[in-house]
Amino acid sequence: MPLPAERAPDETPSSDQLLARDIRALRKSRGLTLAEVALRLGRSVGWMSQVERGLSTPSIADLRAFADIFAVPISLFFGHEVPNEHERGVIVRAGRRRSLGSSDSGLVEELLSPDLGGSFEVLRSEFAPGAELQSVAHRPTEEAGYLVSGVFDIEIDGVWHSLSAGDSFRFDNKPFRWKNPGSEPAVVIWVVSPPVY
Repeated sequence: MPLPAERAPDETPSSDQLLARDIRALRKSRGLTLAEVALRLGRSVGWMSQVERGLSTPSIADLRAFADIFAVPISLFFGHEVPNEHERGVIVRAGRRRSLGSSDSGLVEELLSPDLGGSFEVLRSEFAPGAELQSVAHRPTEEAGYLVSGVFDIEIDGVWHSLSAGDSFRFDNKPFRWKNPGSEPAVVIWVVSPPVY
C-alpha cells in the first residue's frame, strides 16, 4: 500500500502568512480599503499590500495599531507558532488556542480556527454566570452556536430564546443580545461567517 505523499513545504503557511490572512480578513470584514487602513496607520498602501501578502512583517507597534483599528485584542495576532510544522494552519491544540477576552467582561473566547483566512471562524465562548450583553449587537454575518454546557438566553431580532445544553441556534444578519441567567458558566461553540474577530 503506498504511503501518502508528504505535503510540499510551500503548502504549509508560515506564521507571517497566517498573520497576513488574519489582517486581510479583519480589514475586509470591516469594509475598509487598503488605502483607508494605510492612512490610519501612517503607512503606504504598498506596505499594507505587502503585509497582507505576508511579504512584510508588522512591528509590535503596528500590531497595536491594527488592534485599535479593528477593535480586537492584540493577543489575536499572536499564537501562530506550532511545534509541528505540518499542523500550522490546520490543527489547533487545546493548550495553544488564542484567547480573545478576559474574565472581567464576563466573556472569554478562544479561537478554535487556526486563523481568520477562511470563510468562517469557530470560537469557544465561555459566559460567566450573570454575564450579559446589554446593548444589541448587529453585524453583517451569519452565525450559529451550540450550547455545550450551562444555560444560555439569546435574543435574536427582538425575540428571546432560552437554551439548555445540547440546544443550538442560527441567524443571519440580525440584531442579537445574550445573557447567562444560570449559576454556572455557559459554554457555546460559536461559528461566524465571515470572520470578524
